[in-house]
Amino acid sequence: MSALNSIAAARLAAAALFAFAPWVLAQETPPAAADPSEAAWKAAGEAMQPGPTTITLSDQATITLPEGYGFIPPKQGAALMEVMGNQTDENFLGLIFPQSEAEWFVTVDFDPAGYIKDDDAKEWDADELLQNLKDGTEAANEHREQMGVTPIEVTRWIEKPSYDGGNHRLVWSAEIKDKGSSGEDAGINYNTYVLGREGYVSLNLVTSVAEVEAHKPAAQELLAAVNFNDGKRYSDFNASTDKVAAYGLAALVGGIAAKKLGLLATVGLLLAKFGKLLVVGVVALGAGVVKFLKGKKQEDGTVA
Repeated sequence: MSALNSIAAARLAAAALFAFAPWVLAQETPPAAADPSEAAWKAAGEAMQPGPTTITLSDQATITLPEGYGFIPPKQGAALMEVMGNQTDENFLGLIFPQSEAEWFVTVDFDPAGYIKDDDAKEWDADELLQNLKDGTEAANEHREQMGVTPIEVTRWIEKPSYDGGNHRLVWSAEIKDKGSSGEDAGINYNTYVLGREGYVSLNLVTSVAEVEAHKPAAQELLAAVNFNDGKRYSDFNASTDKVAAYGLAALVGGIAAKKLGLLATVGLLLAKFGKLLVVGVVALGAGVVKFLKGKKQEDGTVA
């Protein structure tokens, strides 16, 4: 199963959320034995907040969500992540999907790590950071295997780490593929961060190698839409009172980041559920999701 097809499946399913929620609400009798995936998508469709709107990110910041994007709150977003085989924690703030045929989605987190010193950005070694990322990803494969998800590996930089000291923003991107595969299924996590006084907001865009250049503007637009509240900005740091993080900026590219690199591999669980039901026209009509919710049998003999 290629990462590109997996992302396409997630994109189509996500875009159809806007169409299928009214259909779900109109049903008089729910399925006798509701599938967890079905319940998760239903709840996400009902909870999604379309842009333009302002989304509160914990007590730290806001994101001014532009038109064309939809935000799924943390409770419903975490349920979607779970059915895709991904872990979330108390730092998870929600998901962002495009209201279009674009093939990506974004996870949103705030980590209260404290004030992260950015001095090491001047001296870091990209090759060393890549190796740290590879090692951390390998360590995180145990959970993916427990979830029945194919282990993954990091192969190379798509965009080497770069840090904008003026705006305290970090961007980097690595290629990911199923472990041991030829690389045709390679996908991308395009990671963006903005630092604050008490931690950082991270926006992780999940897409494919073929589409990442086209989707970078969306990631950058969303990153620029994040604003820390008064008193919570990086420049508000008080050395005499504030907590300083136990690690520097480079850790956001190494082992800490590796915990979240399972997204592309685990999106494959959605493709296994939707299969050939995801056809041209689903985005507009929501037909694929309707069939999924009705439990239509797939060509491979499994039931969604």
